[in-house]
Amino acid sequence: MLDLLDHALRTSPEKPAVLGATRTGRPRVRATRGELAGLADAYASSLYARGLRPGDTVGVAVRPGPRALAVLLALWRLGLRGAVLDPGAGPDVLRARLASARPSLVLADAAAQAVAGWAGPLAARARLALPPLEEFGPVATVGRRLPGCAPALGGADVRVPVRDHGDGDAVIVFTSGTTSRPRAVVHTRSGLAAGMETVSTLIGARQGEPVVGGTFFVLVPSLAQGAPVALPARSPKVLARQLRRLRPRDTYLTPPQLRDALGAGARFTGRVWTGSAPASAELLGRVRDAGAAEAWGVYALTELFPAAAVESRDKAAYEGAGDLVGPALPGVEVRTEAGELLLSGPAARHRYLGEAPDPWARTGDRAHLDTTGRIVLEGRCKDMVLRRAENIYPGLYEPALQVPGVELAVLVGVPAADGDERLVAVVQPRSGHGEAQLRSALAGPLRRMGSARPDALVFADVPLSGRSRKPDRAATARLAAERLAAKAATR
Repeated sequence: MLDLLDHALRTSPEKPAVLGATRTGRPRVRATRGELAGLADAYASSLYARGLRPGDTVGVAVRPGPRALAVLLALWRLGLRGAVLDPGAGPDVLRARLASARPSLVLADAAAQAVAGWAGPLAARARLALPPLEEFGPVATVGRRLPGCAPALGGADVRVPVRDHGDGDAVIVFTSGTTSRPRAVVHTRSGLAAGMETVSTLIGARQGEPVVGGTFFVLVPSLAQGAPVALPARSPKVLARQLRRLRPRDTYLTPPQLRDALGAGARFTGRVWTGSAPASAELLGRVRDAGAAEAWGVYALTELFPAAAVESRDKAAYEGAGDLVGPALPGVEVRTEAGELLLSGPAARHRYLGEAPDPWARTGDRAHLDTTGRIVLEGRCKDMVLRRAENIYPGLYEPALQVPGVELAVLVGVPAADGDERLVAVVQPRSGHGEAQLRSALAGPLRRMGSARPDALVFADVPLSGRSRKPDRAATARLAAERLAAKAATR
């Protein structure tokens, strides 16, 4: 797919490739197809001139956009392995992660270097932090160089030889673990290509018709098929204007982006896709009510993207326990082991760094298959709450709490004085919906939970974390404990 994109960018160099948006939502061209190809050529020449060769690791701390995509293309052409540096992970975790994948060079834009340097205290307010990047090896600046930045990657008039790099490592993405044992997912070139091919088939972008989305798995297949890609505006109000002006055939936004856009009055067109965090039937239904012809939830994980997909109508019609995420996509194999969902297929990660290859990826999700073979999630294995000697899996019951007026609903365990756990439902109301109204709407779903009925109901904003802004269960449990303690103190 990346080879196809590299060729496709040169066929119509004058056409727009990556779009941004003004404050009024008007599209502005951030890079044409020819400019993107030229940038990738320049980066590849510079990296080759620096002596980097197939199999070397390059750390990447570049914001999503044309430069980051050009870096990916350059690394692919040279057979280099990219290690994605996430400023949301924290300095200690990043140090531990890069100790297991020491880069020969770190490519960073000025913003990343500012987070690692003079702007560190300011960035910390947004929960972003990077250690000094020079700890990991030589640093080169990609894009505009500001005072105090490392030397620019620069340009080099060096011819890059055309080689077949086989099926070597393509990318390292750090996903979990601890500072003592960080886990790094390694995707090979064939695995990365297979995942992008699946997305290409799923979305089916059309030449000249804009697609809205900011991930590489949206950018690469869409651009390869000739569609310009508009990066979603960060401001929900600007995003709403951007969608109104573009009227895209396909839009990919995370669930938090969708909720923010809906709150800003966004209207949708064509098909809307969402993933990276749980998407309820209620949220997908709101997207369709806002104009989308179809609203799809995509089940994916770092180890295998994408794995399954479900349209809002099918999700809403499902009446069983758990969260329906749909049938496995073509090529994806599914099985369960002790209740945990395992996945395999051409797009699956090859291995964890430092570990032997394993064709089956453990998802950490409890799941079962319904009578038609669709995947139904029952919650995270580690999220289990033990109350009165009964194992309660939140994912089985949380979808039922997503009644109209509920933005998010999370079930967490809070330690009790007797050593047991209390089950607490933390519910975040949508704007304009009062607690009394929601208590009435939730009465039926709570009653039907039977022995898993929560001990308490707390109304509060659910804390989010990570790049995909998923509910932070640990922080939510602390919030619930504080609210319950404060309530008890007033009695």
